Amino acid sequence: MPTPTVSFGCSIGHVEPAHIAEFAQRAEALGYDRLVSGEHVQDGNPPIPRPLALPLLAAAAAATKRIRVMSGIVIAPLYHPVMLAKLVTTVDHIASGRFDFGIGISGQRATRIEYDILNVPVETRGRRADEMLPLLRRLWSEEHVTHKGAYYQFEDATLLPHPVQRGGPPIWVAGRSDAAMKRAATLGDGWYPTLFTVRRLKESNETVRKFAEAAGRDMSRFHFGVSQTTAISDDPKQALAVAVANLGKYATAQRSAEDVAKALSLTGTTQNCIKGIEDRINAGVHHFMLSFLAEDEQDTYRQMELVAREVIPYFQQE
Repeated sequence: MPTPTVSFGCSIGHVEPAHIAEFAQRAEALGYDRLVSGEHVQDGNPPIPRPLALPLLAAAAAATKRIRVMSGIVIAPLYHPVMLAKLVTTVDHIASGRFDFGIGISGQRATRIEYDILNVPVETRGRRADEMLPLLRRLWSEEHVTHKGAYYQFEDATLLPHPVQRGGPPIWVAGRSDAAMKRAATLGDGWYPTLFTVRRLKESNETVRKFAEAAGRDMSRFHFGVSQTTAISDDPKQALAVAVANLGKYATAQRSAEDVAKALSLTGTTQNCIKGIEDRINAGVHHFMLSFLAEDEQDTYRQMELVAREVIPYFQQE
């Protein structure tokens, strides 16, 4: 099923920050379209060690020439919009306009602690994002910006230089709720969910389109993507075991850990991976950011290379 509109990115994942330049160069050489990094300020308590996305992506951008870099995601409500606009602009300049700005609000599970330690009420995170996104676009394109809103107030902000990408980088909105879908449809340039079944991906893409239609938005240049957990191996049993180890916690009395892993992840051989991607294309997805479920950095490279050699070329055929 050759489809020239499909693009592939890969998540930085298990890579040590000191190895980001090498990782980015290898991803670029392998033919990936995007390099993606998420973030947490404090992921749980005790916390899982996590870097921030924007400094990591700046390092990746400086080490490469073609591949786009993408935040997947920056937790936008944890930042002041003026500072966030400036940080994003800086990365966009380092990347020479190769930056895609993925945002979300997080706050699930134990990660709400990062809202608490920054004195940002977690229950306001969605409304803060809704107020912030139009502000970012103004700060990226106007001078002498003044704003007096429910959560942010400032006067006479002029952030120069403006981003390389006129009006700022494309904003991809992540999330799982109807509110997030509406945010993507009305304020964003892309929709970027994670841990969705194929059926839920299709439903969410249709919902985003309905919200956009109601708002009178042109969707011809809108990006429908997915952050896709992936476990690929020549041994399908081993790949499934890795997926179960990572995603089995989502099992229920009605659904086994194996069923959950198969539903939420691209799991198995490269042929299984191709079939899973085709199913998601039929659900309306065109941009795949592969988050490899790996034991360590070398296992990440192994899966990256396998997908680059046997999966990506299949979707580049004319």
